[in-house]
Amino acid sequence: MPRPTHFEFMVDDPERAARFFGELFGWRVEKWSGPMDYWMVDTGAEGTPGIHGGIGRNEQPGAPPQTINVIDVPSVDEYVAKVEAAGGSIVLPKMAVPGVGWLAYGADPAGLVFGMMQEDPLAA
Repeated sequence: MPRPTHFEFMVDDPERAARFFGELFGWRVEKWSGPMDYWMVDTGAEGTPGIHGGIGRNEQPGAPPQTINVIDVPSVDEYVAKVEAAGGSIVLPKMAVPGVGWLAYGADPAGLVFGMMQEDPLAA
């Protein structure tokens, strides 16, 4: 069954947000070496409740900051079709996150945005 496995804070200044949340909660936050302006967030010890996440740049100028929960799915293509069949919409089409997998953002009929990630280290 698909489950939330990652969160994203999408903000206008990810470096500032990385410092803030790292200092506030003691999270380990490190700039990702990939091609995106993105910081990886380690929220605590393995084996304890919770998920890890990331902080990225909101690519829509003037858009408010948002938190996006990312759901692990076996096939982004399959779940994109399911979102649309259920009356939702796709707000970020399927894209490769190099070395990680395939990502798409959907929205429910009321506009609540969520992510869907298919792990695939060969995604490019």
